[in-house]
Formats: sequence, C-alpha cells, structure tokens
Amino acid sequence: MLRKFVWLAAMLLPLSVLAQLPDFTELVEKQGPAVVNISTTQTVRSSANPQVPQLSEDDPFYDFFRRFIPNPGPREFQSNSLGSGFIISNDGYILTNAHVVDSADEITVRLIDKREFKAKVIGADPRTDIALIKIDGSALPTVKIGDPNKLKVGEWVVAIGSPFGFDNSVTAGIVSAKGRSLPQENFVPFIQTDVAVNPGNSGGPLFNLRGEVVGVNSQIYSRTGGFMGLSFSIPIDVANDIASQLKSTGKITRGRIGVVIQPLTKELAESFGLPRASGALVNSVEKGGPAEKAGIEAGDVILKFDGKNIVSADDLPRLVASVKPGSRVPAQVLHNKATRDVAIVVGELQEQGANAQRSQQRRAPQAKPSESLSRFGLTLSEPTAEQRNQLKITGGVLVEDAQGIAARAGIRRGDIILAVNNQDVKSVEQLGQLLGQFDKGRVVAMLVRRGANALYIPLRLE
Repeated sequence: MLRKFVWLAAMLLPLSVLAQLPDFTELVEKQGPAVVNISTTQTVRSSANPQVPQLSEDDPFYDFFRRFIPNPGPREFQSNSLGSGFIISNDGYILTNAHVVDSADEITVRLIDKREFKAKVIGADPRTDIALIKIDGSALPTVKIGDPNKLKVGEWVVAIGSPFGFDNSVTAGIVSAKGRSLPQENFVPFIQTDVAVNPGNSGGPLFNLRGEVVGVNSQIYSRTGGFMGLSFSIPIDVANDIASQLKSTGKITRGRIGVVIQPLTKELAESFGLPRASGALVNSVEKGGPAEKAGIEAGDVILKFDGKNIVSADDLPRLVASVKPGSRVPAQVLHNKATRDVAIVVGELQEQGANAQRSQQRRAPQAKPSESLSRFGLTLSEPTAEQRNQLKITGGVLVEDAQGIAARAGIRRGDIILAVNNQDVKSVEQLGQLLGQFDKGRVVAMLVRRGANALYIPLRLE
C-alpha cells in the first residue's frame, strides 16, 4: 500500500509543478503589438582594394600586389543591421538602444501587422545606450511602463524582440541580479536575467508578469557571440529619464562633483574604523572642483549623497549623474573616523574629448640610495626634486621592490606611497616610524600613486 502511495505521489508531482508555471500568452497578445523591428542601413566607405589580400607591409608579396594590381580607389557599400524597439506614445515615439541606430543613414520600423515607417533619430546617449526615435503615426499601440525598483531577484520576466530578424520572438526567464555594474558602464544599474537575448533583441522591452516594461534589453555576456545565460537590461526609469531629456532638449546633462573613488573593501573599512564595507572611498579630489569646495578631501568616505545611502562605490556616479547641474545637494562624509554633513553644489559633466591628457610617470636618476623596510617586504627610495615636480607631489616614497606582505596586498614596483591612514609620508624613515606605531595584525590604508591615478591599498601588518 505504501509503495503504491509513493508511486502515485511521484506521478502527481510534475503536474503540481506545471500548475505553478506562469502563462505568458495574455501578456504577449496585449503587449506584443507595441514591440517593433528596427532595420538600418548605412553607407560605408572603404579604400581597400578588393582584389588584393590584406597583407602586412612587411610581407614580401605586399609590394608585388601594390605595383601590378591597380586600385580602383575608395568604394562605397551599404551595411545593414537589425534591432528591436517599443512604442512608448501613440504618436510614434520609440525607445531602443543607441547602438542599434548609431551612424544609420536610414531607419525602417516594422510593426507586427507588417506596416512599415521611416524613422528619424530624436537623440541618442551612448553612455547609457539609449536612443529615442520617432515615426509618423497616430493611435499606435503602446506599452505599459512599470517600476524596476519593485523587481525581485528570482521573479519571472519576458523579453520580446527580433533576434536574427525573427519578428516578435518571445523568451522568458528570471531576474538573476539587480544593480549590476559592468566595465565602462558607470551610469546604469543593470538588471541581470537569464532570458535568452541574441543579436537583434537589442533595444527590445523586458516585461514583468503584469505586462509592464521594466527594462530595455541591451547586452549579453558571451564568449561565442551567442546567448550563454547572462543578459543585461537597462532599467526603464533610467531609459525614460534619458528619453525625456532627449525629447525636450536633444541632449543629456549629468552632474559631477570632481572626485576619483574606489570600492571600500572589508580591510579598508577596518582601517578607516567603519563597521561595514559600505561607501565610496575618495582617492583624489579635483582642485577647485565641487567636492573640494565642499570640504571633501582624499581619504574621506562618502556615506550618503542626496539622502541616499552609498552601499557600494558604484552607487555614487549614478546618483551624482542624475542630479541637475547647479543643484545644492547634501552629503554625509566620514573624515578622520568622524561623520560630518556637507553640501555640494554639483557641477556639469563634460564629455571627454580626443585631446584628454594622460599623465605619465617617468623615472629619473635617484638622488638617494634605496632603503629597506624588510619586515614589510618593501625596498624604497625618496623621489628626486625632478620626479616630485613631474608628478606634482610634495612628499611620498618610491617603491623599488615589493615582496612578502606588501606584494600580497597589491603594492607594486614603481608605486609611490603618499600616506598611511591619511598621514602624509615624507621620507622612508618616517614611513617606518608610522608603520611601527600600529599593532601586529592591524590593517592600515596605504594611499598609493600609480601612474596618473591614486588608490588606497589595505596592508595587514603581519
């Protein structure tokens, strides 16, 4: 009897599991018509000779082909690309990715009912990869906008788009993580999902189960070029803010406060006397910038900005960028292990031009021989006056070699140690005295100059 009951339970289990799976049919029927296919064409000029193989100038056959096969000169050819988008207003405004319409000479939007429209770009923001385009139409189907802040990790989500040109393809999955930071993407707290996203899905909507758009599908992580289980969407509130600015002014303005920051590790938090590793550690402060005028210094930890907690360093650039330049914003800062409130008048972030200068560290002959702090694995020397002038520093010691605990902490040859726990380093001897003040096992924060940048490195005194 017991054996028969176990068999029956095993047979019924898949049915109970199936009963809990969501049904996406109603969502797709209602929201699918507002999702569009976007195809673009652009003219590309090439000066390469199609009859000549691409050879290096060092190749012995390079000169032969150059001499005896005539080059017809620059050619023009058409390049085509595909993407997705969704209609946000019934008069034809459409959200998509900036990279979908980048450099396009012609944009064609096709609806699910096969109607086609020519579109024009209202504006695009490469930093967030959001573009707003417009078609001439009326009474067009539109999507419902949701609140991505209410999304929960593990919640079901649906993507609709045109992967590889297959219109209105539907894929589903769950939210894998929220607030994800990606390299070179400081202003977008990405929604990570395991929804299948492939080339052509870019710019399409990500829906929650209520049929509301919560994100714009933008990127995938892939080693093959195809879907590997990691896709990233721009939260719709970020996209809507960009679209609103593009629609009203045609450009994006972002705030800046003039600091260079780094994440606060557990060891660094310990060295600064913080109970937990939350906040943004200030490496350097722009001279005359908004942060310096507010009294913020290198070594401070920004704990709050505009009333919002800085959980990780990635939170600060997003919050600052979202503030209108000229606004006076409160911030809470940890300075010398004590919190204080400051007010920052936010400046405007300017796009970096091609002429942006990069400082370079050059080694000059040393005026003083190397000295060793062997118990810390450091061989050090004091920079010459010429080096100090080149690097625009008044103190610090140069790392000639790093081994042992210093190397394990991440200190490298060529680094310049500027401060220990925000106490300026003036000489090798003084650095040894500073380190000797701390108990064994204590973590200290070493402010290090590396190339053109400064960073804090936690060093545990073993």
